[in-house]
Amino acid sequence: MKFLRCLMLAFLALPMLVQAATIDQTNPYTMMDKVSVQLFKTLKAEQPKIQANPEELRIIVKKELLPYINTRYAAYKVLGSNLKKTTAEQRDAFTEAFTEYLVASYAQVLTQYTDQKIQIEPAKAVPADRKIVSVRVDIVDSQRPPIRLDFKLRLNKKTKEWQGFDMVAEGVSMISTKQSEWSGELRTKGIDAVTQNLRDLAAKPIQIEKK
Repeated sequence: MKFLRCLMLAFLALPMLVQAATIDQTNPYTMMDKVSVQLFKTLKAEQPKIQANPEELRIIVKKELLPYINTRYAAYKVLGSNLKKTTAEQRDAFTEAFTEYLVASYAQVLTQYTDQKIQIEPAKAVPADRKIVSVRVDIVDSQRPPIRLDFKLRLNKKTKEWQGFDMVAEGVSMISTKQSEWSGELRTKGIDAVTQNLRDLAAKPIQIEKK
């Protein structure tokens, strides 16, 4: 279960904080495939740097994953009904902290990279009226049974590009999980406290666990 939770964190937003320059985002299936290939290619090539300084993983995450994540949309989904109780400044601060928290979480999880294989659902036609698409991804590891993940992507009406915002593993939505995890603190302590907590979590050093 720990391994599955780590994968859920790491791949939540495979697939607007920065403009993606190298991968076409007009098809959610091909985008997922190319993002995955590029990510694992970079992880393999940068292993010497990563082993010497795990903080390098933050740079990789921001370069290889963040361009394909609609972090603001995901953050607002996590806030849920609490969103309407916040100011624009609070929402901006929460989104920024949430983004850095995701970067740190993904970076920490990717310290576990051991050349796992990723199988992306073959590309198919997307109906013109479809705004949300789920793309199946199988994580194939020789040490464990394959794990099925379903990534939810949303079409940006302005740019006509697809961006990731949620992931479902064994029927569990990452967005729903974080909503449940933080809803109590949001109600009792408020968004400012949760935002600061996210900043503190994001600031923790990235460490490679010894096996």
